[in-house]
Amino acid sequence: MADVLKGKVVIVTGAGRGVGAEIAKLAAKEGAKVVVNDLGGSEGGEGQDIGPAQQVVAQIRAAGGEAIANGANVASWDDAKQLVAAALETFGDVDAVINNAGILRDVMFHKMSESDWDLVAAVNLKGCFNVARAAAPHFKEKQKGAFVHMTSTSGLIGNFGQVNYGASKMGVAGLSKCIALDMAKFGVRSNALAPFAWTRLVGTIPATPENAARLEVAQKMTPDKIAPFTVALVSDAAKDVSGQIFGVRRNEIILFSQPRPIRTVHTAEGWTPETCISTALPALRGSFFKLDRSNEVFTWDPV
Repeated sequence: MADVLKGKVVIVTGAGRGVGAEIAKLAAKEGAKVVVNDLGGSEGGEGQDIGPAQQVVAQIRAAGGEAIANGANVASWDDAKQLVAAALETFGDVDAVINNAGILRDVMFHKMSESDWDLVAAVNLKGCFNVARAAAPHFKEKQKGAFVHMTSTSGLIGNFGQVNYGASKMGVAGLSKCIALDMAKFGVRSNALAPFAWTRLVGTIPATPENAARLEVAQKMTPDKIAPFTVALVSDAAKDVSGQIFGVRRNEIILFSQPRPIRTVHTAEGWTPETCISTALPALRGSFFKLDRSNEVFTWDPV
């Protein structure tokens, strides 16, 4: 046993498989008591099965760690409160929440249904809010706490067929930053992390000529690579790190920029539609961003 998280209690959502499972196991190895949360549904959010969470708990216990399984649905306000309550009842404390739970329903925007939008937003964005909000009063009272929320380059940069997923994950970045601002005075920190990893969610993305290169790169990246930096972020050694957006891409750790003004135009007379067309847009056009996708920004192979 190592001790980076010795004595801490950590909630990891979506921890029955993939990235979440690897984070939960490493957190336990580093000394944390872990609540392994997973609804156990399909990649698209259907169904419920506590089995995957129980399997991760069994692995943690077999390695000498402490953990409990929890099947709460993070998209539910009441379930999220029950999740945090279960951690407090079992372990007496909560020190960190890692909001990893997510679903994927890839479809081109003009074909996207209301349910495709609502379900993805409910789990990926509202789920992060629900669990973080449920833990916030305890963190405030104890004057401590750390959040890590999983975002994605599908929102930070963009990808085909992921309007619902990208919007929810971009929302997670904003959620994390505003939590960091609101909770800083209580000693609570919040960061967002974009994981690059081959998971069952990524495996559902249709293999089309447009995304073939993206999927080929993704297959080289395993979920266990995400865990070390995630665990580090919720450790006391990172107590000065908050409000940031990171990425982990195999053995590469990335700090993302955040939107800031890059160019302005001004006129003392005020603008008209005509002067916006003749002056403002031409002045700004040189700084426009291209319609890049994630794989067009990350052009180098992960090693």
